[in-house]
Order: sequence, then C-alpha cells, then structure tokens
Amino acid sequence: MFPVVGIVIVFGCIAGGYLVEKGNLLVLMQPAELLIIAGAALGTIFIGNPPNVLKSIVSGVLQVFKGSRYNAAIYLDTLKFINDFFNTVRKTGLASVEQDLDEPDKSALFKRHSNFSKNKAAMHFFCDTMRTLLTGSIETHDLDHIMETDLDVLHHEGRTSANALTSVADSLPGLGIVAAVLGVVITMGSLGGPPEEIGHKVAAALVGTFLGILLCYGLLGPIAGHIKKHAEAEGEYFLCLRMALLANMKGLPPILAAEAARRAIPHHVRPTFQEMDKACRKPADGAAAGVAA
Repeated sequence: MFPVVGIVIVFGCIAGGYLVEKGNLLVLMQPAELLIIAGAALGTIFIGNPPNVLKSIVSGVLQVFKGSRYNAAIYLDTLKFINDFFNTVRKTGLASVEQDLDEPDKSALFKRHSNFSKNKAAMHFFCDTMRTLLTGSIETHDLDHIMETDLDVLHHEGRTSANALTSVADSLPGLGIVAAVLGVVITMGSLGGPPEEIGHKVAAALVGTFLGILLCYGLLGPIAGHIKKHAEAEGEYFLCLRMALLANMKGLPPILAAEAARRAIPHHVRPTFQEMDKACRKPADGAAAGVAA
C-alpha cells in the first residue's frame, strides 16, 4: 500500500509542478523515448542475470507491493510453533519427530502451524538444523556456526535481486542520455524545416534524459531499496529461529526457548511476554498444544 502511495506522490508532484508552470503534459508523452529506455533496461537485466536471479527480481518486486510477511502476527505464530514443537520433543523424545522432520509437508505437527509451514525456506532451515541434532553429538558452537553459514548464504541470495535491480536503476540515466542523443541525431536531420517541428524533436530528446533520471531515482531505485529491507526483515526472522534452536540445544525449557527467540524480534513487531505466553497456552488449530513449561 505504502509503495503505491509513494509512487503516486512522486509522479503526482512532478506532474503537478510541471502543470503549475504551464507545461503541456502531451509533450512528455514520448512512446519512442520510453521504448528505448525501458527496452534497453529490460535487455540489461537479461544480459546481466541468470534465470534464478530474474525470477527473484520478479518475486521481490511483487513482494514490495504485497507488503512484508514478517509482521507481529507471524512472529507470534512462530513463537507458538517453537513452544509446541519443543514441548513435543521434550515429552516424546527427539527420535519421535524424525518422520515429521523428514516429511514436514505431511506432518500433523507442522500442519497445526500453517502460517509457519507456508514459509518453505524457514521450515527447511528449522528441519535441517533439527536433523543435524538427530545425526549425533554436536557441540553448540558447531551447530551455531552451521546455522550462521546457512543464514549468510540465505542473506546473500536475498540481496542478489536487490543489487541487480539497483544496477539497472543506476544505468537508467545513461540510457536516458542514449535516447536523448538519438533524438538530437533525428533533430539534426530536420534542420532547415519548420521551427515548430525542430522544437518538438528537441523536446522529445530532452524527455529521454528526464525519463531516465525519473525512473532511476523515483521508481526503480526506491523499489530496489525496499527489496533490500525485505531481505533484512527475512534475516531478522531467521535469527529468531536460530536463537530458539540454540536455546533448545542448551537444554532450556520450551517456553524459555521461545523467549530467547522473542528477544531477537525487532521491537516494532515484537509481542510482549504476556502475549507470547497466552498464545503458547492455546491449542494449535484445534489440536492440543503443549503446555508451556
């Protein structure tokens, strides 16, 4: 919602200021200039990025307009899952959840927490770490190093699409100059013609530079910045899971493992301890949730 509002403000204020100065909006309607700039920008994306990055750029842009998934409700549901899962392990043993970890999509335990299991990356991170514990004895610092490496890879992947889009945004002023130069070439070929025609072609050439700068600093640049913030929010969410897993490995009770995770949540979306405790004591989607220890 806010990105849409921001785009409306940017383009609305620019158009409004132009109209206040008696400008003619029709002069800015230059399809050929837009085709040159937008087409060349799209081409640079395909030249500079493999298919997986192209896919992440599309999903990242869509996520900007959908809004962040990491809100207070998701964090509260995650804390509830952490408490429920570790209570199950504490009562029945780690070996009892091996099948759940191997096939989380079929697990009744994970199905009780659909908001968490919908995030495939988070679910696989959690399950892979618990599987590591199942394979044998491992020191806490070794497990933490493994998780840190995993999160470094995830963080790098999350920022790749933003960096690619930033590179395209940075190229737009230059592509605008390319469009302007082509406009000047066309104008030079019209010298000796009617002044009105020459003036129109000069204006079209200048619009190319204008569009390149506007699309860079008023649209793609901010969108790339928003994608980076989403990647940072994702990193904060995985840090929450990491703290819970470490606390559990150290032998803390489930509710304290959830509390360790809660302390890693950013303040603007962090539930209170009372909210977490109340949520953890409620049944999970109609099933009997573990009572917080």
